[in-house]
Amino acid sequence: MDKTSILIVEDDPSIRNLMTTTLKAHGYLFLTAGTGEAAILAAASHNPDIVLLDLGLPDIDGMEVIRRIRTWSNMPIIIISARSEDSDKIDALDAGADDYLTKPFSVDELLARIRTTQRRLKLLHQEDAENQPRFVNGDLCIDYAAGSVFLRNQELHLTPIEYKLLCLLSRNIGKVLTHNYITQNIWGSSWESDIASLRVYMATLRKKLESDPDAPAYIQTHIGVGYKMLKVS
Repeated sequence: MDKTSILIVEDDPSIRNLMTTTLKAHGYLFLTAGTGEAAILAAASHNPDIVLLDLGLPDIDGMEVIRRIRTWSNMPIIIISARSEDSDKIDALDAGADDYLTKPFSVDELLARIRTTQRRLKLLHQEDAENQPRFVNGDLCIDYAAGSVFLRNQELHLTPIEYKLLCLLSRNIGKVLTHNYITQNIWGSSWESDIASLRVYMATLRKKLESDPDAPAYIQTHIGVGYKMLKVS
């Protein structure tokens, strides 16, 4: 079973160490960021399952971090802040945060909030799988249950890697997926060789999908960043 990955955004070393020690002891994967800009970059590059976000960061306010992440992702964000006024909590939740924990906090309460968020994520994923057995975008149809892909009612013969790439893009339609995020999901790593392989597989997938590779209808390249599946009207 995949472990939940958590991004810790906290500039106070003592609190950050407490959180990392706690998460490590309970089997979570984690990465850390000490500034808002670093947090946004880490969120885009690694696509963690959950973000633990301090609002009082040294460069930009945590509220801005929430707003910027929400322009491209619905990843759960749990605020952990010394700001205890109701207005602060309301503003953060209105900006797109999922939960709010006030400092000082107990380790047990932090873990309970994470478990609650995990349960919510699991339910959402189950609903997605049940409600969307098929994906249709223009002339493209993916039957997730059968593992089949059709373009203009003709079945496409894809390699396992090409199929996994297509499914990953389709489940995130309209979002730019970074090279690191894609390679982590497909190969479990992000070495230069993985990114080079990604370009090769993406080129072969496009040959099977696109009638005009110079004017792609389905997969858009964001040079130096990653790829996005376009919505076809």
